[in-house]
Amino acid sequence: MTPIAEKVLLDRTELFETEHLKADLKGRSIRGGAATVLGQGASFVIQTGATVVLARLLTPQDYGMIAMITAVTGFVTLFKDLGLSMATVQTDTITHEQVSTLFWVNVALSAVVMLVAMALAPAIAWFYGEPKLLPLTLVMAVGFIFGGLCVQHSALLRRQMRFGSLALIDILQLAVSAVVGIGTALAGAGVWALVYMTLSGSLFNAVAVWVASPWWPGLPVRHANVRGMLAFGANLTGFNALNYFARNLDSILIGRVWGGAALGFYTKAYGLLLLPLQRITAPVRAVAIPTLSRLQSEPERYRRYFLRAVNSVAVVTVPIVCILGVFAPQLIDILLGPQWSSVAVIFRVLAAAAIIEPVTEGAYWLLISTGQTRRLLYWRLITVPLLALSFLLGLPWGALGVATMYTACSLLLFLPCLAYGSKHSPVRVTSFLAAIHRPFIWGGALLGAGFLGSAAARGIGIWPSFGSFAAMTGVGTVILLRWPQARGEIGDCLGILQELRCAR
Repeated sequence: MTPIAEKVLLDRTELFETEHLKADLKGRSIRGGAATVLGQGASFVIQTGATVVLARLLTPQDYGMIAMITAVTGFVTLFKDLGLSMATVQTDTITHEQVSTLFWVNVALSAVVMLVAMALAPAIAWFYGEPKLLPLTLVMAVGFIFGGLCVQHSALLRRQMRFGSLALIDILQLAVSAVVGIGTALAGAGVWALVYMTLSGSLFNAVAVWVASPWWPGLPVRHANVRGMLAFGANLTGFNALNYFARNLDSILIGRVWGGAALGFYTKAYGLLLLPLQRITAPVRAVAIPTLSRLQSEPERYRRYFLRAVNSVAVVTVPIVCILGVFAPQLIDILLGPQWSSVAVIFRVLAAAAIIEPVTEGAYWLLISTGQTRRLLYWRLITVPLLALSFLLGLPWGALGVATMYTACSLLLFLPCLAYGSKHSPVRVTSFLAAIHRPFIWGGALLGAGFLGSAAARGIGIWPSFGSFAAMTGVGTVILLRWPQARGEIGDCLGILQELRCAR
């Protein structure tokens, strides 16, 4: 064997093996979390800045038209992955031949998805009664092929816990798309600015991931023993498809019955609320699932790691959602401008559902990391009809009615979801609840203090109300810190932050 061939074989071995990661799993997890948290922070700043600028350059109708398209075509794009990226991350052992075969499966699926999305373009324009959607859909469909080309490369980076590279790619992708979107909007492109922004980001991500990953696919192998991985991916894709349907049926119904402007308000409220939450939960999810997958054979370490991760998510996200919910009217006015004032009340209603969503996601981590994707699929088969019914019940009252019924349904499903996800895992539902109950009490205290501050500042203007709100929230926090258990909870989170800082 030539030296070059030996080096290629060695590189492949290092890319697919994970045994060497276990020797320093905690350190890699901490360093990966640090890199991802920093990356998500930078991404949040970029995305928020782009949102603030574009909200003043574009209209709710523009955002509504893009939401109409993505609510339908986004469902089709789920099948370009087929859950095979997570299969590559979760599987204990994998080979070059298997990943190569999965790569070509993803490429073929993404090409089919692109063609299907293009074929759906006339139907989408007809369904919403908006002819402009036809060319918009055709152009946006081109971007789907880029995603299929980088599925396995991204999965290999996550499998090797190279979260720093992934964080850098995410930052640069958002920066490129923001520059393109704002530049074309300033040039008068209108709704097309959002299309150009999406395409440029997808193209940059595909190129950057190939550059970051040294792996080059070979030809597909017929007997590569990927049947088990395909089954894992098929169940996960079924869950994602049902999950997507549950999360987007509301947008489809609002757009069809109430039009683009109403949908623009609804999606902007939903997007603004999820933006900070996703930037917080994404780093934990990106590190937690690969780490938990490596710990399947060590139940006690698995349990401790999971409970600490889900506790950290709750301690950070619950207070943030409470504060955003209280201060929604002023926040919307400052960030988006007066033309978006109708977003505030929808934002507040959805906040009640958003406060539990990051914790609910923890139940899905348990099922995915232990390979229970079939049970994950069964859960969505149960919940999707309930969510669909809630949307239909709220639809006569417009976007606010849909948001209200969605929130009510989400709250009712919260405890059953935690119990279902914990079953057949090293984590008991009682431990799950014990890990999150104090953050919710803390959030409730901040919520009460925030509403008192907001009421005291009513009628004195936006900026003075900031000071009053901050003062009352600070008083509530000081009172809370007198509670020893709460101090211990906060201290644990600060300990995690200290570990992240020391690991950099």
